[in-house]
Amino acid sequence: MFSRLRSGLNCLAGSMALLLSFGVQATTIEVPVGTQGGELTIEEVRGLKKDDVTSRLGEPLGIQGPIGEPAITRWEYNDFYVFFEQDTVLHTVKKPSG
Repeated sequence: MFSRLRSGLNCLAGSMALLLSFGVQATTIEVPVGTQGGELTIEEVRGLKKDDVTSRLGEPLGIQGPIGEPAITRWEYNDFYVFFEQDTVLHTVKKPSG
């Protein structure tokens, strides 16, 4: 009785392994060379100084601040804001879409 159960379990385990191996697939993603490392993203400006941000992103549309201590300034661009503490980028925030 146990040998029949054991052989049934072995058969079931082998069948499951065979079924799972058919379900495994790999997809190759090709990225054209010209698009690798494209434009600077807003996340990559954290820690930069104001002069570096201006040279990379251009002049802001508007500037608010400085406010508070330490002095926090907000620069507005088309799609996002850049927040500075003194002269250093703290954070970037995308504008809400809609």
